[in-house]
Amino acid sequence: MRSPARAVAQTDGLPLPRRYAAILALCCGTALVIIDGGVANVALPTIARDLGVGSSAVVSIVTVYQLMLVMLMLPFAALGERIGLKRTYQLGQAIFTVATLLCFFAKSLPFLLVVRAGQAIGAAATLGVGSALIRQTYPAKQLGRGLGVNSVIVASSAAAAPTVGGLILGVAPWPWVFASAVPFAIASLLFGRALPDPAPRDRHFDVVGAVQCAAMFGLVIGGAESAVHGDSPVVSAAIVLIGALVGVYYVRRERGTANPILPVDLLGQPVIALSVIGAYTAFIASMTLLLSTPFRLTHDYGFSPAQVGAAIAPWPLTNMIVAPLAGWLSDRIPAGLLGGIGMIVSVVALTLLALLPADAAYVDIAWRMALCGSGFGIFLPPNARLIIGSAPQVRAAAAGGLVSTVRLLGQTTGATLVALLLAIGVGAGRVPALVAAGLAVVAGLCSIARLRPSLRNPDRAESEAAQITMRTAR
Repeated sequence: MRSPARAVAQTDGLPLPRRYAAILALCCGTALVIIDGGVANVALPTIARDLGVGSSAVVSIVTVYQLMLVMLMLPFAALGERIGLKRTYQLGQAIFTVATLLCFFAKSLPFLLVVRAGQAIGAAATLGVGSALIRQTYPAKQLGRGLGVNSVIVASSAAAAPTVGGLILGVAPWPWVFASAVPFAIASLLFGRALPDPAPRDRHFDVVGAVQCAAMFGLVIGGAESAVHGDSPVVSAAIVLIGALVGVYYVRRERGTANPILPVDLLGQPVIALSVIGAYTAFIASMTLLLSTPFRLTHDYGFSPAQVGAAIAPWPLTNMIVAPLAGWLSDRIPAGLLGGIGMIVSVVALTLLALLPADAAYVDIAWRMALCGSGFGIFLPPNARLIIGSAPQVRAAAAGGLVSTVRLLGQTTGATLVALLLAIGVGAGRVPALVAAGLAVVAGLCSIARLRPSLRNPDRAESEAAQITMRTAR
């Protein structure tokens, strides 16, 4: 007998007021993952001193978290389709909470890295099915609004993480920094009773495919990271090559699978493929600018750390305002048009940032950062809505995992790109902003290309959200 939770019609969202409780659970779940991913940065010097390790070694605390997320996001999305979205989501939060408690027993870097990997496993399970649960929670005509709210949580959590970490370090030992996200996990678990619980699909979980998926991302990204930070370019190139070969074999294998972990079936749709390429380049562009700007402001303009933070703050603050508005508009205006407008704004802002005068004051930088943040805020929620909304209902988890994986891949690639630019001596000037502007142009072209009528194939299974978007756009 089906539970009352599963008896709810999932095609038109949850009824009120249950929907509000589910939204709160999803917001807390997203916040815990984002905060935990960014709060560790502030504590790295303290951890290195307490554990007696070098600065270069302690950075692996951040790297292992990001790498595990990228490797496991899509496998957990597939597992969610098999055992249930709600169960996977809450299982991930439980794993995350237990792993966080183990941080208090960390007396060495290797043990802390294992614990950090455990946190990433829980976070990957949460993020892997999060977007699919958003689609089940909101009515189809409000899907863009829901993704806009999620974007606000991501931006605000990322902006708050360094401040939270600094405040905790001022009054408590460093393990409490990792514990800062636990209240969000507890709140999400408590309110999680209201989450939608669609019946899992009766399908086999491809363990071999999951391992190959993780190996592909892990080898390629890990090899690229080692090429920048390591001492052996030949070994790094070999690692990347092995990962690429695994990827070629894996993609061929997935094409013959009915329910692939790597959603090659969704990527075969031109609209989704263009959206993925656009999102990937947009995330590379944003991370390239955000990571390189502190070096430029410090070296060229003599800003203190506090002034650097204040100069960058208008980006996430503006994004928090613009993202939900863009999500709401994406329920009425084609995502291709909104994305094109957003990237035009971003290209202008990035170019202006690259051409900052030598005597630029705080105001000169702040309004350019705000303009840039608004451009990406206009682009990203409608883009995510189109990917998730264009997938068949039964592949919602795969589409959601794809969105989260592309975001992390773009951010990781951007970080690696900045490290490379710094290594060759051009990462602290205007070059990163110009590179980001070029990437934003690519993202904008991908977005505008989706407006072509020939890309809309009526024979493909589309969700109600996509159909409503097309009707309201006419």
